[in-house]
Amino acid sequence: MFFITFLRNGVLKDLRESVYKKIITLPLPFFSEKKKGDVISRITADVLEIQHSFLSVLELIVREPLTIFFTILAMFLISFKLTAFVLFFIPISGFIISLIGKSLKNTSNLVQEEQSEILSITEETLQGLKIIKGFVAELFFIDRFQKTNNKFYNYSNKLINRQNLASPISEFLGISVIGVLLWYGGQLVLIDLQLNPAAFLTYMGLAYGVLTPAKAISKASYSIKKGNAAAHRVIEILESESSIKDAKNPIKKSNFENEISFKNVSFKYEKENILKQMSFKIQKGQTVAIVGQSGSGKSTIANLIPRFYDVSEGDISIDGVNIKDLLKSDLRNLIGLVTQDSILFNDSISNNIKLSNSKVNSNEILEAAKIANANEFIEKIENKFESNVGDGGGKLSGGQKQRISIARAVLNNPPIMILDEATSSLDSESEKLVQDALEKLMKNRTSIIIAHRLSTIQNADLILVINNGQIAEKGNHEELIKNKGIYFKLINLQSFN
Repeated sequence: MFFITFLRNGVLKDLRESVYKKIITLPLPFFSEKKKGDVISRITADVLEIQHSFLSVLELIVREPLTIFFTILAMFLISFKLTAFVLFFIPISGFIISLIGKSLKNTSNLVQEEQSEILSITEETLQGLKIIKGFVAELFFIDRFQKTNNKFYNYSNKLINRQNLASPISEFLGISVIGVLLWYGGQLVLIDLQLNPAAFLTYMGLAYGVLTPAKAISKASYSIKKGNAAAHRVIEILESESSIKDAKNPIKKSNFENEISFKNVSFKYEKENILKQMSFKIQKGQTVAIVGQSGSGKSTIANLIPRFYDVSEGDISIDGVNIKDLLKSDLRNLIGLVTQDSILFNDSISNNIKLSNSKVNSNEILEAAKIANANEFIEKIENKFESNVGDGGGKLSGGQKQRISIARAVLNNPPIMILDEATSSLDSESEKLVQDALEKLMKNRTSIIIAHRLSTIQNADLILVINNGQIAEKGNHEELIKNKGIYFKLINLQSFN
């Protein structure tokens, strides 16, 4: 038991690590199909179920079969005929036990799914608490939670009651075998005189000795069947294939020299194409703005360059090399990303700025914060750079979060910057500070700006106007205004607003 403790906890530790590593390496499309709560449930509740169901019977798996093997060997030595007769009943017992075990696995699967649904609803509730309260939707969510909780309650009762059958059924089958033994063995002793009474009594003692481990094994088999559903859910994550893979012989690339090229690029999430046969080039040092109405495919372009998604047709190349031939890590090291949603982690400001780059020192972090116009508000906070930003950066305003995101991109110092609607959710004052920080960030870099607010991109070298997944217009601000096309209409609409 002492050594099994280390084995059991070691298996769980490795399993959790493997699932977490897999979650981090799987591509974004995988998670758009799965609920977050379901994934969390697999790494927590399902792994725990494996502990209760599989690993708690480890010592039985070694001890009980050995006990049965040597006891049956001794029984054969006493009476081959009687033992052969007993062994005839074992497959019948096994069949009855397996029938209940099968139903256990199906019910256990339902229990695990409802448990993950409870986690999903809780996670969604915590994330959208402000909206729930604002729209007085508490009763709706309570009702939704109660329905799932009641299903979980009913399935759990069904599962545990079936598991409770393990003990009486194994007892009944055991006593039945002993009853048959007494009848048949009694005949051999009293009528056929093939077995002497002393040997028969010894034999009966051994038969009782087999019953205890056999019952333990049958109970363990119920437990394993119950854990099968949880194991299947964990294995489903571990065996998920990433749709975005590195090439077998990738080309090493650590710098950006000439241009990014889109050649006949089409992309679809499901059936309908979001981008259609799109071709354009971005030269090194250029600032290229991508504009268009919501749903026209602007953000999709930003997701395709770092290979968060793969193109459906055509190819994207950097300096003439298809991005699919580069290592994903090399490609993403060339790119800095500032998104509309400033994603911060529940950690200090300095750790959020340096993120994975542990080699940087405090002076470099300070310099990055100054460029991002973040230093002024950080200095006013009590613990300065060591202040915790809260869950999702909840202790900071939208503009402050965005400036920390920009400081993170500055520190990374990539040659290509993608700014995906980086100022769209900010007030005018914050936007001015962030816009100033972005201009400093874009100096001497190739920048791709995806913008709703057209006032932020008038100085761009090239503006691509996207409409229904295609390039409708391209040129600089003055050229597009003269054309009086889609861009001109968008500018007028925003000026009017």
